[in-house]
Amino acid sequence: MVAAVGDGVTSVKPGMRVAVNPSKPCGQCLHCKEGMRNQCLDMRFLGSAMRFPHVQGGFREFLTIDATQAVPIADKLSLAEAAVAEPLAVCLHAGKQAGPLLGKRVLITGCGPIGALMILVSRFGGASEIVVTDVADAPLAVARKLGATHAINVATHATALDPWRAGKGVFDTLFEASGNQAALRTALDVLRPGATLVQLGLGGEMTLPINAIVAKELQLRGTFRFDPEFELAVRLMGEGLIDVKPLITATMPFENAVAAFELASDRSQSMKVQLSF
Repeated sequence: MVAAVGDGVTSVKPGMRVAVNPSKPCGQCLHCKEGMRNQCLDMRFLGSAMRFPHVQGGFREFLTIDATQAVPIADKLSLAEAAVAEPLAVCLHAGKQAGPLLGKRVLITGCGPIGALMILVSRFGGASEIVVTDVADAPLAVARKLGATHAINVATHATALDPWRAGKGVFDTLFEASGNQAALRTALDVLRPGATLVQLGLGGEMTLPINAIVAKELQLRGTFRFDPEFELAVRLMGEGLIDVKPLITATMPFENAVAAFELASDRSQSMKVQLSF
């Protein structure tokens, strides 16, 4: 909610409900001028340790931001849903990196908030089949609610992906959202030749299975943050085209922040926990 605006600001007014884009690229560096503002050399990103002194995060009652970072939201969109715009934007950018998803068979490894949102992005893109894997049952239950065709616990069903190994594999697109090397290696076996692998998960350094990537002529693509996708995320939620409500486990008052973080760290009980002020 906008409390006050500076002189000359006309894009938002006090009392307006907005989603806060944490990203503020400089607009002047080489990458900004090339249209890759998510790769800005002088990025200010809320909660980022990229620069020093570090940029503080948004867990506070009042926040001063640039007017360009305040994106008005639709009347029917709740503030809780609007707060999911940032991770949804990350996933929309990943979807863009993958290319058209219409009619494609999609595999998503890792079903935390990012993997779960990739289900929604894949559905919105028209994927014909969406298979999700994880090592815990609770997030997979959310995956089913979000519309996954199959949700598989690979910790308890190690051979469950075997039906998709036919030939040299059948999936057209992989969104690797776990950052786990074992998940990546297993996924390569079920990708068809020429498939696209989009790496979202960050779990430390990984050994790349280069032989499989070369032999299958896989297209390996990274994906980092977002730029125009933030406003797109707000619009898609506002128009009811993407529903993120099943991801929101709880909204807790700031006074209970410690309990909120404890709940958020327990994957058996939560997907997305929010703080209210």
